[in-house]
Amino acid sequence: MAATITGISSMATRQILTELTVAFQERTGQLVAIESIGGVDAAKRLRAGETFDIVVLADDAMKQLEADRFLVAGSCAGFARSGMAVAIRTQARRPDLPNEEALKSAVLGARSIGYSTGPSGTHIINLLKKWGIDQIVSGRLVKASPGVPVGSLVASGEAELGFQQLSEFLDVPGIEIVGPLPPEVQSATLFTCGVCARTENESGARELIQFLTSSEADASKRHRGMEPA
Repeated sequence: MAATITGISSMATRQILTELTVAFQERTGQLVAIESIGGVDAAKRLRAGETFDIVVLADDAMKQLEADRFLVAGSCAGFARSGMAVAIRTQARRPDLPNEEALKSAVLGARSIGYSTGPSGTHIINLLKKWGIDQIVSGRLVKASPGVPVGSLVASGEAELGFQQLSEFLDVPGIEIVGPLPPEVQSATLFTCGVCARTENESGARELIQFLTSSEADASKRHRGMEPA
């Protein structure tokens, strides 16, 4: 029996990878076990020497891991692109966000603002600085712990407005997705998959990556709020 293909990924791709690995297992008979945690922690664990066959993280993190020889050189491939969205608690007042100015006004009027430790959180912090309101709202910012979805902060009432990748808001109970960020301030994160340098099943990892990046995986990506890379 072929060895299980092991992997680690950020939370943003958890649902898509779960769906796609089931399809891959049914097709090939190869077992796949991918652990999804906060992207920052996933990169730390790779750097600490943990053994996995594949990794799926934001492209900037993957490029650094490859440069530092934690990935097999040349093995990285684009997986999916994820745009950001805004969420509110179920039945809360729904803001109208047609443009950048409306988004800025909604942020200024919010009692609390939830954001993540990942790329989407970095984008929101940069937007607040760009608008010159970072100091004004600093006391209202609620940063989700690594691996904790911003949607859970919104559902509990800890954050009135939540910002994260759309894929991470889907299927979170107790929230409503207002919509994507306005086009002029939207930020799409590219997620990439690659073979880990310490892989124990390189052939299996490469076969899985080939499937994950094929056109057969496109429908699952769109269903889960992302676009094929």
